[in-house]
Amino acid sequence: MNNLSQQILEIAEIPDQARELTQAVIQVVDMLDLYQAELARILHLQCSDIGRLANAQSVLEKGTTSWNCAIEFIQLYQLMYQRLQADGVAMRHWLRRHHEEFNQTPHLMLVDEGRLSELVHYLKISTE
Repeated sequence: MNNLSQQILEIAEIPDQARELTQAVIQVVDMLDLYQAELARILHLQCSDIGRLANAQSVLEKGTTSWNCAIEFIQLYQLMYQRLQADGVAMRHWLRRHHEEFNQTPHLMLVDEGRLSELVHYLKISTE
């Protein structure tokens, strides 16, 4: 896990090229202070797959479940970035604190329950 002062960068557009999308997803994991094993669960991959992605030995493949989840994961990051005004500490805290509207933490929803789409939808309607 990274230092809480990890720099947060804007990802203005979701990359449509495999290498760029893969790099963006790995960068978001670092910025949100997540584990690679958690990313494996989010993308429906094995931990060894994430290791290869992180080491630039492979890339996400277009048209796969993992590719689609990666796009949604970047969307989640973009929405958090906007909603929390690029405050990295606030973004990491938002993921890990209990929210009454979910009756749990978004982190558990994301990693343990596979509810990425629900979080993206929630942030879309709450930031409009």
